[in-house]
Amino acid sequence: MGDEEGGNSSWTTLVEGMKPAMGMVVIQFVFAGINIFNKLAINDGMNMRILVAYRYLFATASLAPFAFILERKNRPKLTWKILMQAFFSGLFGATLAQNLYVSSIKLTSATFASAMTNLVPAITFIMAVIFRLEHLRIRTKTGQAKVLGTLVGVFGATILTFLKGKEINLPTNVNLLKSHSNGGNQMAAQRQEYGNRVMGSIMSLGSCFSYAFWLIIQAKMSKDYPCHYSSTAIMCLMGSVQSIIFALCMERNWEDWHMGLGIRLYSAAYTGAVGSGPILSLLAWCINKKGPLYASVFNPLMLVIVAIFGSLLLDEKLHIGSIIGAALIVIGLYLVLWGKGKEAEATNIGKFSKDKETIDAVGGPKKIELQNGSALSDDVDEPE
Repeated sequence: MGDEEGGNSSWTTLVEGMKPAMGMVVIQFVFAGINIFNKLAINDGMNMRILVAYRYLFATASLAPFAFILERKNRPKLTWKILMQAFFSGLFGATLAQNLYVSSIKLTSATFASAMTNLVPAITFIMAVIFRLEHLRIRTKTGQAKVLGTLVGVFGATILTFLKGKEINLPTNVNLLKSHSNGGNQMAAQRQEYGNRVMGSIMSLGSCFSYAFWLIIQAKMSKDYPCHYSSTAIMCLMGSVQSIIFALCMERNWEDWHMGLGIRLYSAAYTGAVGSGPILSLLAWCINKKGPLYASVFNPLMLVIVAIFGSLLLDEKLHIGSIIGAALIVIGLYLVLWGKGKEAEATNIGKFSKDKETIDAVGGPKKIELQNGSALSDDVDEPE
């Protein structure tokens, strides 16, 4: 009986430990879908600043009912401190990160902007150490694994982006870009704006720092306000207001705001109601459980998924470099997860030892109150 209970307990612990990892994999699949829909929307001629504004409007509308219904009984008091955290979370995670990213695409290229996002894990790691959300411990195996895994993941993502090599054919005869092309699309116009690569590089780097800083803020907010649907809904509301104001300042043509019933509406609905709604709540939960570094190291996995789906659905070419980069990303991810796992084990053992020392320091037999009101001594040898 004891063995069965022990086995069930171990299995439950294993499943609980895997939940954040499984959640992050789901998040990267959804984020890859955002990338695909963004490409389709750009190809259809949609202004990306306006798409960002609509995205967070849809996100707020999709999250508000969940936040109201599921968390109305256990929602803590909404203080000015929480509102300020939500404001800056929306500013760095939504408005700045997304608008800097789409602006960098205009001034450089989608490939270059995607490659720059590979720096997010490294930037997050440095910022998490500075804000003491992560401990470097470079002389320990766990610290070395986290540093090495982060660097290997960044290197693998860079290889995936830039190294081509032999082409791998995956014939599906599917190209969604042809189905949603627009004669006045922005892709050709963007190619004429690639000259200012310095400013584009600065914007892309700013987007990476903004997203990394959002992960840090989110880690703090998740502890101060642990209702993830409500906190994400407030953040998306702040982000939508900021993004709308920014888009109105930059885009004065009202015709650009008209979406119609087509890929523009579908892109806004998916990126908002799915990619920035419940998925951001799941991401907030993962950050609360494992920290900002843990969440950021899964980012390069999105590039692998995009490369595969781009080859299957957008007639993009898959190369040997993609396979090598994907393998390095997985290795880097495993190293960081191993380091975080060993670190968690050491923390739990430390807590157990501390509790045991406290019990030993008190000394003497103690009585444990049972549910029926009786008492049982923790000294198993009953006096005769």
